[in-house]
Amino acid sequence: MTTRVLGLFAKWPEPGRVKTRLAAGTSSAWAADVALAFLRDLVRRLGVVGDRRVLAFAPPDARPLFADAVGGSFALVPQQDGDLGRRLSSFFNDQFAAGAGSVVVLGTDSPTLPLTFVDQAFTALAEADMVLGPATDGGYYLVGCRRGVPPIFDGISWGGSTVLAETVARLANPASRLALLPPWYDVDTLDDWRMLCGHLAALRRAGLDPGVPDTEALCQASQP
Repeated sequence: MTTRVLGLFAKWPEPGRVKTRLAAGTSSAWAADVALAFLRDLVRRLGVVGDRRVLAFAPPDARPLFADAVGGSFALVPQQDGDLGRRLSSFFNDQFAAGAGSVVVLGTDSPTLPLTFVDQAFTALAEADMVLGPATDGGYYLVGCRRGVPPIFDGISWGGSTVLAETVARLANPASRLALLPPWYDVDTLDDWRMLCGHLAALRRAGLDPGVPDTEALCQASQP
């Protein structure tokens, strides 16, 4: 059985440095509270996924803060310098060099992501070379590979609505097998936040526990 590594990319929620599009419609302090809630909820939810879990954190001096946040459920590694593509590529290469058989990486913008999607990603990598989880904003919420890193991280317009299309276009090798997960949503803007809160309220009304208590508490306590 090959080792399945789950990576979580996160930046410490310092006001003014995270969720800047959400902050533009609210405040930097409140947006940082949202980012911290997302981080805590995802660490809790993902703590049982994969054979090994690694949180790639930034900035480097935030290690003690992240160590307290993960409580031992994730190993901690600092993100490399450079744009997101370079940081992702370095992470994948390091995990494969350490013996991983398949690696799946998430960010912290999709706190309600069904865990079944992550399980599907690892299952897909038993046959596919790469798996993507399309985000409704034109990017992706999940990327996974096995054995090696395809040339999908260079020259991408990160943060734009063409990230997914640009990524797929770089899979020029017809022998590369791509698997897709169902689409899901990121939370980057105030409208996204309001949609998320509506989703959580609907889940509760349907008798379902969303499993994101920190995020749900913010929705209930402060509606911008």
